Amino acid sequence: MSADDKLYERFGREFPAGHVLFREGDAGREMFVVQSGKVRISKQVRDVEKTLVVLGPGEFFGEMSILNNNPRSATATVDDPAKLLVIDPKTFEAMVRGNAEIAVRMIKKLAARLQETDEQIENLLLRDHNSRVVHFLGNLAARQGKPTPDGVLIEIAVKELGGKIGLDNERVDEVLGRLIRARLVKITDSGLLVQDVNKLREFLEFLEMKEKFGEI
Repeated sequence: MSADDKLYERFGREFPAGHVLFREGDAGREMFVVQSGKVRISKQVRDVEKTLVVLGPGEFFGEMSILNNNPRSATATVDDPAKLLVIDPKTFEAMVRGNAEIAVRMIKKLAARLQETDEQIENLLLRDHNSRVVHFLGNLAARQGKPTPDGVLIEIAVKELGGKIGLDNERVDEVLGRLIRARLVKITDSGLLVQDVNKLREFLEFLEMKEKFGEI
């Protein structure tokens, strides 16, 4: 039996799609590691449920409630049937103390999440919805994009964009339509293909200048 199998045998649980693991504001004393399936992390922003991230195999979440003993800062919902490791505080501490690799991986992941939070704040400060969509796609292409012969592929469903940016789907579709006509972005079966990242950045600079100085 492999190490992963032993971990799952001891800490593993299965959850159906739609199951809410915890809600924002709940007390929490467990963290989770995704073995298979997907888990959506979301937060209530005014009257809108904003998707922060969708996590897949190898990702972990819920650790902050163990580290600082504060209520859950977001809601976790199973998107696809998932197998998760459910780790209690005592086990978590033992894993971190006994395995430097786990501690380093966690530090790197927390640093990446901090960067993502900074980018989200920067995005929210943009007043123009065109700039917000282009800014989000540019950052996502740089951070998570997969190079292909035709451009950089972002594995994200179009329907998820509105929730991540905090815009309604109609406005997101409107901006995507402009980007598609300008041959900057293409919708594929795997997600969104940014055909030229540099041109997308130039377009964002143009939008920012337009917002700053207005129409001439």
